[in-house]
Amino acid sequence: MELAQLRYFVAVVEEGGFTRAGARLHVSQPGVSAQVAQLERELGQRLLDRSGRRVTPTEAGRAVLSYARAALAAVEGVRRTAEEFSGLLRGRVVLGLIPGAASAVADGFDVVEVLGAFHDEHPGVEIALSEDTSERMLAALLRRELDLAVVGLAGEPPPGVSCQVVLDEPLVAAVRADDPLVAVAVHGEIPLAALRGRALISLPRGTGLRGVLERACAQAGFAPRVDFEAAAPAVLVRLAARGLGVAVVPSGAESGAGPRADIGAGPAPGTGTGTGTGTGTGTGTGLCALRITEPRLTGRVALAWRTDGPPGPAAHTLLGRLRAQAPGRPAP
Repeated sequence: MELAQLRYFVAVVEEGGFTRAGARLHVSQPGVSAQVAQLERELGQRLLDRSGRRVTPTEAGRAVLSYARAALAAVEGVRRTAEEFSGLLRGRVVLGLIPGAASAVADGFDVVEVLGAFHDEHPGVEIALSEDTSERMLAALLRRELDLAVVGLAGEPPPGVSCQVVLDEPLVAAVRADDPLVAVAVHGEIPLAALRGRALISLPRGTGLRGVLERACAQAGFAPRVDFEAAAPAVLVRLAARGLGVAVVPSGAESGAGPRADIGAGPAPGTGTGTGTGTGTGTGTGLCALRITEPRLTGRVALAWRTDGPPGPAAHTLLGRLRAQAPGRPAP
């Protein structure tokens, strides 16, 4: 019995098939299949049910799975301990980022600065960055395709994922100063129900902000009408300035101060007075930012990792550096 056979078996179970397991391990599908078949012959038990569209473990496979994982974890522990004694970190860390996170500095949380300092101290560690939506990255964390991720949270993290919030911003409706919403705003605020039937401009599905918006609208009894989607809040603001709809963005994004990753930007540099009965935040873009209330919506960005911990010493050390700089507290 070889460790590679156990690794392939665990990957097939977690991925639900040989092709996806091969892609994860960077091994051809026939190679994975042959190694798992050899393991089954050595044990004298069929470990996988291949009859369905998704490969699943048999009763014997489920019994073996925990021992296989424990064996792989033990070997990784031996390797990690040896590397720690040598004082030299090596390996590869895959970090997922929501669009804009690498260029943003949120309340002192600067991903690029942490990565730069980490690389200076541990040049033998390769760091791969991958941008995607929060929803897909959380799934990739659980599939062990990512070691760490900076994501937008629409609610609680899924089981198996731990988070530390690094940014929590109220959401606003960014509209042109001549928009009817400005006239009906009270003290710069509008209820969420005022967005019913309006053409909205939002981040794509799968992002934390979009999840917050859709969940709140559903609880209010209507579906948001999203006419335009874009991956960066700055683009949403430009579309709103063109009069194409109401941009739902984090407070400050309407000022053009720069995107704060998945959900927003820094505080607006100046304020003004909106028209009508209420006041809103006016900016040089000709927009007013109306705070959304009833309910009051907020968007959160968080550092996420698997609850059972990163797979190696390099990822473990980088996680510690990122958590030390993150200003927030663990998400529930």
